[in-house]
Amino acid sequence: MASWETLVAFATVTILVAYFPGPALLYTAAQTISHGRKAGLMAMLGIHLGCYLHVFAAAFGLSAVFRHVPELYMAVKIAGALYLVWIGIGMIRSRLGAADQPLAPAKTVKRALLDSFIVEVLNPKVALFFIALLPQFVDPAGSLPVWAQLLVLGVIVNFAFSSADLVTVFGASFVVGAMKKTRAGFALGRWIGGSLMIGLGLKLATDRG
Repeated sequence: MASWETLVAFATVTILVAYFPGPALLYTAAQTISHGRKAGLMAMLGIHLGCYLHVFAAAFGLSAVFRHVPELYMAVKIAGALYLVWIGIGMIRSRLGAADQPLAPAKTVKRALLDSFIVEVLNPKVALFFIALLPQFVDPAGSLPVWAQLLVLGVIVNFAFSSADLVTVFGASFVVGAMKKTRAGFALGRWIGGSLMIGLGLKLATDRG
């Protein structure tokens, strides 16, 4: 592996990037606001699992395809953005259950896991991020092969990102806890969460690069 000085620099960059407000934090906040803490935690887990595909892609060079086939990058980017918008619309249109309880049903919580996994997999910028960041901290002459070093560093980054998502989930849950005790508060939460999701999807779709 790289020297301790390089690893300290890697840890610093990882923490700064992980806790800087970005799409993943907004996404988990939106799921939490709209469907509650359990859905937020499942969203965090879905993002975490989806991120491993990008880690493997970076380790084995698959992410480089996006650099050489810009049309593929754009297609995946638009698909992911449209999926976010679709999720946001679904949040806004959702209704309370038969018992009129402002809590997300088990089906919604499970759906948050699947949706989050798909959203993360369909985000080509994550793939490019890993392929751009990780090689900077690899030692080609190290005891571990390059691909193994990339995997280790990628897993560390993924857990750092998930820790930031976890903080976001509990923060959003705390803020909206009182609001979601009423039907009106629940409806407001759905609109806020859905609007965040739609706005995030539109932003990602129109971002250059």
